[in-house]
Amino acid sequence: MKLSTGIIFCLLILGVSSQRWATFLKEAGQGAEDMWRAYSDMREANYKNSDKYFHARGNYDAAQRGPGGAWAAKVISDARENVQRVTDLFKHGDSGHGLEDSRADQAANEWGRSGKDPNHFRPAGLPDNY
Repeated sequence: MKLSTGIIFCLLILGVSSQRWATFLKEAGQGAEDMWRAYSDMREANYKNSDKYFHARGNYDAAQRGPGGAWAAKVISDARENVQRVTDLFKHGDSGHGLEDSRADQAANEWGRSGKDPNHFRPAGLPDNY
């Protein structure tokens, strides 16, 4: 619901032509696929200390699609971190556990979205197919 509201809001405010809007939506869909691919690769690799790399890579790949991809990457990254904060709160109470990790994840997300090389976060020994 939040996604559709955001799309409608953008349409009304920006007054974007239907062709531009279609391009934006296509980029957003492709960006979401890039984010899913990075997440799937992270789960498959199951490699110690690689999560920041996959955060940066997913955001980088999505943002390379254009404004729609960058938007999708931000929405997905923010949603993921918000869900993680809530689940950490239930697991650990208000101890702040995981807050530092969440901030580091968001920094890696922003790094990738800004077009910086995600390999900055690549851990030594991570197989080349990632």
